[in-house]
Amino acid sequence: MYSSSRPVSAISEKMTMAAAELRDAVDRLKFDPPVSYVYNPLEYAWQAHSAYLRKYAGKRKKVVMMGMNPGPFGMAQTGVPFGEIAAVRDWMKINEPVAKPDHEHPKRPIDGFDCQKSEVSGRRLWGLFAERYPNPKDFFHDHFVLNYCPLVFMEESGRNLTPDKISATKAKAMFAACDEHFRQAINILKPEWAIGVGGFALKRIQTILGDSKIKTGTILHPSPASPAANKDWAGKASAQLLGLGLWK
Repeated sequence: MYSSSRPVSAISEKMTMAAAELRDAVDRLKFDPPVSYVYNPLEYAWQAHSAYLRKYAGKRKKVVMMGMNPGPFGMAQTGVPFGEIAAVRDWMKINEPVAKPDHEHPKRPIDGFDCQKSEVSGRRLWGLFAERYPNPKDFFHDHFVLNYCPLVFMEESGRNLTPDKISATKAKAMFAACDEHFRQAINILKPEWAIGVGGFALKRIQTILGDSKIKTGTILHPSPASPAANKDWAGKASAQLLGLGLWK
């Protein structure tokens, strides 16, 4: 378990404050059908998320990678972006108590680190990084991973909805809060590169950064919903990072 008694850097403290602002901003939002359930893991899994920030966001980064929003068996359970349970618990060495969302779908329970299902996207993403960097400190020395939107959206049936499927009216306020958080994270971490994990994330990065001198790029999203990701995702993502000159 991560020990909060360790010294906290000024950078990780700023990142924690920025995440708390995002947590509170999106928690106030209301959504229309087909959205029936909204989970905010920055609220009920705050201990784990803040442990991630305090442990691994303590210095400037060369590369910031951004995904879209939590998966039901990843960040929704652990509070960590792409937070496949084994990767968070065994590789990152984070294992914190996780509460319940206020309005829980019976088909999508939050069991925290006791969840028995595995998030495929997170298993692929963190599995690649852990293979290349057996010690997580080596990965996080230059890299950091965050999500654009911290919310999980579900229909009445329990089917997952992604942020790009939310009605434009309601999405406007959500996008504004998420854009502002990403700007804050970039200003705090001061990376050379911002990498979108998937096309949606890249578009948001390019929109937010505009004419910034920060270089941008993308890697294939590891979701099993993408046919391309189901055939050697790790090899394809590695090739993209090598092609950008970020890995050797």
